[in-house]
Amino acid sequence: MADVVFDKVQKRYPGSTSPVIDGLDLAVADGELLVMVGPSGCGKSTVLRMLAGLETISAGELRIGGRRVNELEPKARDVAMVFQDYALYPHMSVRENLDFPLRMRRMPKAERAARIARVADMLHLGELLERKPAQLSGGQRQRVAMGRALVREASVFLLDEPLSNLDAKLRVQVRAEIAELQRRLGTTMLYVTHDQTEAMTLGHRVAVFD
Repeated sequence: MADVVFDKVQKRYPGSTSPVIDGLDLAVADGELLVMVGPSGCGKSTVLRMLAGLETISAGELRIGGRRVNELEPKARDVAMVFQDYALYPHMSVRENLDFPLRMRRMPKAERAARIARVADMLHLGELLERKPAQLSGGQRQRVAMGRALVREASVFLLDEPLSNLDAKLRVQVRAEIAELQRRLGTTMLYVTHDQTEAMTLGHRVAVFD
């Protein structure tokens, strides 16, 4: 587990007259679930991408667990991210998609199976484990993408509008399950949404972007 600190972090794209993120000071405690809420284009997803190492930082310092990570490759940060868009391997079954990040970490087979079973049960994927992504609905694919991140049990979880493709009933259910998983694991989590109700019901704290 780890805390996260943005220390006067700035993001400016080449040719831009003003930064997308300008001097962000934000501290997320170890084990906290922080929700970032705001309209499209306000920079909240850019903050997640900088934390994941998918966007460079123009100025300032970003620390995870007290360690500066500005120059670290994404794989070295022990961060798991769920995007709004799907990112599944089409030639793999749901089970294989969930198993992939665990195999890359050379985790023992029994532990991999146990983690997959827990996540599949939580996200109601049990009957889908042998299907390929092309055989799933949009909401089902998003649940698999979320499960592939959750199964890693990383130090920090980043979720970028992960429930946007679920129907209203399932969104409420999975939101509660995410909160319960976070409480059980005590994992630091940053969650992006434009839904104010989702932000207020899910987060320990809410950071408002405009």
